[in-house]
Amino acid sequence: MTGTSTASNEMEQTDEQEQPMDVRINMPWGYVVGRWYGNRQVRPILALHGWLDNLGTWNELLPLLPKHLGVLCIDLPGHGFSSKLPEGIAYHFVDYLCVILRIMEEYGWQKVSLMAHSMSAMLCFIFASLYPNRLDMLISIDIVRTRYRKPPSQIDYLRTNIERYMVEDERFANAKREEPPSYTWNELEHVLHKGSDGSVAMENTHHILERNVARSTKYPEKYFFSRDGRCKYYFEFHTSPPFAAELARTIRNVPYCVIKGSESNFIDEESQEVIDILRSNNPHFELHEVKGTHHVHLNNAKGVAEIINPFIMHHRPPQLDNWTVDAEELPEVVQDFALAVDEVKRRKRKSNL
Repeated sequence: MTGTSTASNEMEQTDEQEQPMDVRINMPWGYVVGRWYGNRQVRPILALHGWLDNLGTWNELLPLLPKHLGVLCIDLPGHGFSSKLPEGIAYHFVDYLCVILRIMEEYGWQKVSLMAHSMSAMLCFIFASLYPNRLDMLISIDIVRTRYRKPPSQIDYLRTNIERYMVEDERFANAKREEPPSYTWNELEHVLHKGSDGSVAMENTHHILERNVARSTKYPEKYFFSRDGRCKYYFEFHTSPPFAAELARTIRNVPYCVIKGSESNFIDEESQEVIDILRSNNPHFELHEVKGTHHVHLNNAKGVAEIINPFIMHHRPPQLDNWTVDAEELPEVVQDFALAVDEVKRRKRKSNL
């Protein structure tokens, strides 16, 4: 009876560990919320979403990732359920960089594994160039460098962004007294689909909307956008092509996998210099194209998983000695890795004879 009870308790603990766990990480201005999926006994991959999205962007991909992994998905400040910055404070690219470092500090990580889409892929390109020794893996979806703007365009961007931010900051202050415009759920789906230039498929809009809207108190059948509108006018980290090339040269020996959506132009001819440098300086750099839009990881999760799973298994393999499942239950790529490890051990024993 005791043995049965112990086994039952162990199974319950395993089931609990496999269930997603909501987390809240304190920040100087408030907190960042996240959801930790899968294994909580090992350092997870930290997953960061794109501009105006939230951790729901990974919903379709997560079930397809290797089962030994843990993945900590977060809502960036002002997005999803995370705190908004105080009134009068603008969002800046550097704020998001600091979030990565603060999460590492919170959990005591010396290194971090990152998976990022769009805006966050730009963010992680910068992080990798600043802290290549603190990064052990980077998966970037549909972005490989920071944004370029010619000087006149950059001047116009700064002026326009400041003015629009001021308007949004006033709306942010008024939202405490007056509810923003509300929409039916169907209207929200169309707003998001159109606002993403069709990148988020209609059938997948709910993954983003569920953490970006709140139910109206005036009209119970309607919803309003609850994310911080000021995020629309955050201040980007702009570079010139020579600066981006220099950043790329600092990223050496970092496992770096980039997935391009075939229908997206976010990785274009202007990205080629950075790609060439990464290829020549970093033996662990990979670039793949998968059929899909800018949100290829959401709309074609299977295609993305087929590329990144072998990459993950190579650079973040399971600790096979700790596995208790039978060999035939392991994914084929895990079995191959296990055989390779056994072969190395066999050769080592033979050499010691």
